[in-house]
Amino acid sequence: MKTIVVMGVSGCGKTSIGEGLAERLHRPFLEGDSLHPQSNVEKMARGTPLTDDDRWPWLAAIGARMQHSIAEGKPLIVSCSSLKRSYRDLLREATGNNTVFVFLDGSEDLLTRRMSGREGHFMPVSLLKSQLATLENPTGEPGVVTVSIDQPVSAIIEDATNRLDKLLTGAA
Repeated sequence: MKTIVVMGVSGCGKTSIGEGLAERLHRPFLEGDSLHPQSNVEKMARGTPLTDDDRWPWLAAIGARMQHSIAEGKPLIVSCSSLKRSYRDLLREATGNNTVFVFLDGSEDLLTRRMSGREGHFMPVSLLKSQLATLENPTGEPGVVTVSIDQPVSAIIEDATNRLDKLLTGAA
C-alpha cells in the first residue's frame, strides 16, 4: 500500500479531502501543517512566505512520519502543500517511492473565496499569490492524480477515490 499525499495551495481543501479519504479508505490521517515548527506558523501568520530553508525541515518531518507508517504497515493519508517537484521527490524518497499524490486544483478566484470564508486559520489570503507562484503543477508526473475543487467536497472525495483506484490498479 502507498502513502497518499493530498496536495495543493492553501484553501484548496487538503484537510477536508484528506480526512474524507482517510475515512473512506480506513487509513490514519496526518495533518501536515501540525508538523510545522512554531517559527513557520508565526512567519506565515505575519504574511511572510516560507522559503525552501523553512520548508525542508518540515518536509523531512512529514517524510519521517510517512516512512514510519509504512514500516508499521499502516500507510497514511497526509495533507501537505508539496508545492515543488523537489518537495514531492523528498516525500517519494522517504517512502521508497511508495507515495502517490492527489493534486487539488482550482482557480485563484475560487481559492481566494474559500480562504476568505474560513476562520481561525494561520494562513492569510495575502499569501495565496506567493503559493500559486511557487506551485510547480504536478499534473503529468508519475503517481499523481489531479482533481478539480470546483465541486462539492463529497464529489471531490469520490473523484479522488476513483482516480486513485485507477492509478493504483493500473486501469486506464
